[in-house]
Amino acid sequence: MLKFDEMWEQLPADGQVQWQNQSQGGQSQSQSQSRGVRGHYQAYAEWLDRQPADTMRKRREEAEMIFRRVGITFAVYGDKDEEGAGTERLIPFDLIPRIIPADEWATLEKGMVQRVSVLNRFLHDVYHDQDIIKAGIVPAEQILGNAQFRKEMMGVYVPHRVYSHIAGVDIVRARNAQGEGEYYVLEDNLRVPSGVSYMLEDRKMMMRLFPDLFSSHRVAPVAHYPDLLLETLRSSAQPGAPDPTVVVLTPGMYNSAYFEHAFLAQQMGIELVEGQDLFVKDRFVYMRTTRGPKRVDVIYRRVDDDFLDPSVFRDSSTLGCEGLVDANRAGNVSICNAIGTGVADDKSIYPYVPRMIEFYLGEEPILKNVPTYVCRNADDLSYTLANMKDLVVKEVHGAGGYGMLVGPAATRQEIEDFTRAVKADPARYIAQPTLSLSSCPTFVDSGIAPRHIDLRPFVLSGKQVQMVPGGLTRVALKEGSLVVNSSQGGGTKDTWVMEV
Repeated sequence: MLKFDEMWEQLPADGQVQWQNQSQGGQSQSQSQSRGVRGHYQAYAEWLDRQPADTMRKRREEAEMIFRRVGITFAVYGDKDEEGAGTERLIPFDLIPRIIPADEWATLEKGMVQRVSVLNRFLHDVYHDQDIIKAGIVPAEQILGNAQFRKEMMGVYVPHRVYSHIAGVDIVRARNAQGEGEYYVLEDNLRVPSGVSYMLEDRKMMMRLFPDLFSSHRVAPVAHYPDLLLETLRSSAQPGAPDPTVVVLTPGMYNSAYFEHAFLAQQMGIELVEGQDLFVKDRFVYMRTTRGPKRVDVIYRRVDDDFLDPSVFRDSSTLGCEGLVDANRAGNVSICNAIGTGVADDKSIYPYVPRMIEFYLGEEPILKNVPTYVCRNADDLSYTLANMKDLVVKEVHGAGGYGMLVGPAATRQEIEDFTRAVKADPARYIAQPTLSLSSCPTFVDSGIAPRHIDLRPFVLSGKQVQMVPGGLTRVALKEGSLVVNSSQGGGTKDTWVMEV
């Protein structure tokens, strides 16, 4: 079992070293050093020691006011307003950044490039030759019986053999067997990963609130992400589209990530469209404009497969466009991420990724997986049922912190209910050790306190694989909570990758 990092992301996770409430100002350099501050946090910790709590609270209030004015919100489907619509919330923003040194980032970047490249190799393989099935690396039923496997994509050409053009890889930090800090992949998000707008807005906010910090710290920039994204999308166009028209397809304003859809379209200077704005004629896709129909070459879709084309998938869907799959199969439009990508980020496929890396590349994985029990396997099922109170049990298609049980925090009734569900349909679940994610000092109402965090960097794949130095750090704002998802009360931090 992994013992997760108790070193300072800024504050020890075990809470043995406490921050004083900063109401009376600073501490000496020797005091901050005595707290076990990791080296790359030292300068920031000394700066933070000098900040009165009133100043930090005023900055937090200013950030909330600006985020509200700009409209940086997300919808929570479980909460309803008086009219029955999902409620809009500000995503909580923490003033204290998460800092990653250059050498750690270099390893992370290599590992994520390796991993996403292999997952794209895997996707091309399962929709063409299926060599990995023939070799017995991944059982056929794990792929062909997967709800996210789309037979409509069999044999379909996709440019550069890239299926997941935008990937969000969830990373946690832990101690390895040698007692050293090491990064582990918790989850792959290859369908419609969200959160990059918060990464960009968090950085803008930090630069606005604390400009002096950026003159004294060599923080790698992330503002060029929209340029890289547009370059990636344009490079995914089918042959014969020298000046491709790219659009962002959104389910609409009631989607939880609508702010991000509109934000990215605006940043890239391209159209934001809904399904009703598109139509297919002669197997080509067009969007309706005030000047008449305009052909579309690339669709950055933020709509799940099931809702993309009512003539192929869910016939009641009004979010997509009839004929879209046929146009894609004909090679007349590219869809990013490709239809059927979800078969590679299913949580029951995740345990096989290290073997995929060895199979396709002949290399050892740079980033390790968290140990995982696949409940469709009899031995893993037995272990999971016997240890439910100590494990995190997840639905293989679950997302957003839903469809999961955190055993140590669950009631007896919740454990009993989940046990029945797992017994009834084992293939629907996986289990992992309860992870005590590394913690970072966080500015909360009571002052500065440790809160658990993870990291979601974004990997772009087109003609080449590239990424900005950083990602979305998510923080579990509830004391003791391990769930960082915004839908479950989590917030975000700016992520600083230090330049050499």
